[in-house]
Amino acid sequence: MQGHTDIAAGGWVGRLPQGWRPYALLARLDRPIGAWLLFLPGLWAFALVAPSWAEGVRLTLLFAIGAVAMRGAGCVVNDLWDRDIDRLVERTRGRPLAAGTVSPQQALAFLAGLCLIGLLVLVQLNRAAILLGLCSLLPILLYPLAKRVTNWPQAMLGLTFSWAAPEGVAAATGEVGVLALILWAAGFMWILGYDTIYAHQDREDDAAVGIGSTALRFGERTRPFLAACYAATLALLVLAGWVAGLHWLYLPALLLPAALLARQVLALDIHDPARCLVLFKANREVGLAVALAFLIGRL
Repeated sequence: MQGHTDIAAGGWVGRLPQGWRPYALLARLDRPIGAWLLFLPGLWAFALVAPSWAEGVRLTLLFAIGAVAMRGAGCVVNDLWDRDIDRLVERTRGRPLAAGTVSPQQALAFLAGLCLIGLLVLVQLNRAAILLGLCSLLPILLYPLAKRVTNWPQAMLGLTFSWAAPEGVAAATGEVGVLALILWAAGFMWILGYDTIYAHQDREDDAAVGIGSTALRFGERTRPFLAACYAATLALLVLAGWVAGLHWLYLPALLLPAALLARQVLALDIHDPARCLVLFKANREVGLAVALAFLIGRL
């Protein structure tokens, strides 16, 4: 794994003013896949239950802005907790807090600014969604601790990154019911699977520094675990469509995300960090395909 990193300091980030670059890297703006994956369960909710196209578009834009801001905030919190560990892991030692290009005090000020953006988005929603959004702060704060006490930090990330599903339902309908919980569970199983793929990039370094992950927990048995996670995701998505009363065309439309997930299971090579990163990033297309299937079911 020598030399492997997913930090992309070039591209448009490299063209930013020098003083801005460390903050862009701290918020992972060089890697928008995280914001996509945080946003997509919310998009599922809007595709499934938005009361109108106009309201669906409005909520989609708000959640997109919120996803970028809160994903950045989560990364700052994570890196504040993990800066000493990150220095020992090949993939993360170049992160701004670990490398010393941003101080903890500067990171806290930046975190406050990101949270302010998130708050401005949140107050545009109804009361139920605001309350759920405030509750999401607890798992965001606890996630960095999970890897220190359990081999299942991916489960904590699953709870956090799937939060947009019930919050999206609440924003669109004003309530949290069975459908919101089914979408949350589907998102949780999806995230548990794809973040296990992601964790295999750091498997050897994590073992060396004594932190846990499902990659370490399952090791060579990751493929059947991943297949089980993705099968549960698809089953829950079918259930969500049934509870929402979608047209039967929703079921064949689900074959596209099912095929994309199956490809990840078949192509997985836990000993190839670059391959793991490619498969992880492919989940953006999976999430978009699920949203498309929901929309087809509402036609």
